[in-house]
Amino acid sequence: MARVAEPVPPAEPARVIQRAASRWVAVDWTELPGWPTDRTSEFWPALLRGCDKPAPGWAAVCAAARSAARPGDDAEARAWLQQRLRPYRIEAADGAAEGLITGYVEARIDARRQPSSAARVPIYAPPVDLASRQPYWTRKELDTLPAARQALRGRALAYAADPLDVLYLQIQGSGRVQIREADGGTTIARLTYAGHNGHPYKSVGKWLIEKGELRTDGASWPDIKAWAQRNPKRLNELLWSNPRVVFFREEPLADAQIAPVGGQGIPLTPRRSIAVDVQSIPYGTPVWLDTTEPLSNAPLRRIVMAQDTGSAIVGAVRADYFWGWGDEADALAGRMKQPLRMWALWPGATTPP
Repeated sequence: MARVAEPVPPAEPARVIQRAASRWVAVDWTELPGWPTDRTSEFWPALLRGCDKPAPGWAAVCAAARSAARPGDDAEARAWLQQRLRPYRIEAADGAAEGLITGYVEARIDARRQPSSAARVPIYAPPVDLASRQPYWTRKELDTLPAARQALRGRALAYAADPLDVLYLQIQGSGRVQIREADGGTTIARLTYAGHNGHPYKSVGKWLIEKGELRTDGASWPDIKAWAQRNPKRLNELLWSNPRVVFFREEPLADAQIAPVGGQGIPLTPRRSIAVDVQSIPYGTPVWLDTTEPLSNAPLRRIVMAQDTGSAIVGAVRADYFWGWGDEADALAGRMKQPLRMWALWPGATTPP
């Protein structure tokens, strides 16, 4: 008589997941501060966008998300997630579970297609020899060396009035620009990241702190701009402290409600997308945040998607929170520098890669 094979039980979820820059430790849902209070149903569009380019191991969950009706309320959304995912506390290699969250936006800038006395700061497309010369010229060299300036000849997409606005655009990585054309017309466009000069990013805020010009708790972007207004003769010194230059490409802005594309290759969702260190958290991972609002210090606890990255976003417990665009987003992002704890939510039926 043939022997009937015993059924193979499903693999137990991993208790600890080791990643290149972090360690994930499985926990109970009750460890997530504020988990029952988030407007979790608002997270659904960000989840579906993330499933356009799912992380390894997410095929089954994403298929279920696409075929399911959108949750009717927050409790239903939480129940759906809890049935399919498992929370993991994100830690550094030494076990540290606290880190830092900052904020970013899609910058807004006014510019002219041709330089004028009021708008002389160029926003550049990549130079034609960028790929063949790495690292490329530094920010100071591009401003001062004739050979470097010649390499950028004809590469300006537009010209802005304030060099700090252009630096801010480079730090954010993309922006909405209103361009005054030579014929008097106006073009509304999006400038998106198209490369950089190969030099490390250096924070101008940190430079001001090290120089004793600003306090650690007073180096937000509004503080930096105020310092520059008080010290116009030292503006180049400030700018050149960051050798990295970011180059852009111009794209039409057909729908003002569509956010820029993040590192995952999909549009971000305001207040539901974060930038992360991809060595710690893969793109497409839902993450529970435990932090505070930058102005009120009220608790900020919500589920977001890891969908972007940035040169300054390095480490296990490190995130950059996408606020969106507009005056309120600018004010919040410019002041955000808060303590952070994070939990990754990962499919619970199989062992992640």
